Amino acid sequence: MFNHVMVGSNDIERSKRFYDAILRVIGAQGEPVRNITATGHVRLFYRHGGNTLGISQPIDNRPATCANGGTIAFKCETPELVKEFHDTAVAHGGVSIEDPPGLRNDALGKYYLAYVRDPDGNKLCAIHRVRS
Repeated sequence: MFNHVMVGSNDIERSKRFYDAILRVIGAQGEPVRNITATGHVRLFYRHGGNTLGISQPIDNRPATCANGGTIAFKCETPELVKEFHDTAVAHGGVSIEDPPGLRNDALGKYYLAYVRDPDGNKLCAIHRVRS
């Protein structure tokens, strides 16, 4: 269904350091593809598991802002990786939000979750679904 998800950044190098660190936790390897648009704006594309995450300087030259109500969730193979993702994000300029990392139960099932905001305020989730 999706080709990619893109978020804006007000400091592309700060975002690169942040996303390099947290995406390494979930198995993304290597450098992102760096793209410079015809207008000179820098975009970074991280590819892993058939998915792409883009980080971009806003092409309209206005400040990047986070989506109210928007969340990008990253699958983790174990509950321990959820915690490591969270702790790595916080260590690299992210902010822990909502409840501490841990088990959640709802109508959709059981999950280990952790929520953080990246340095530009984008809401990220690390999630491991507990198989029954």
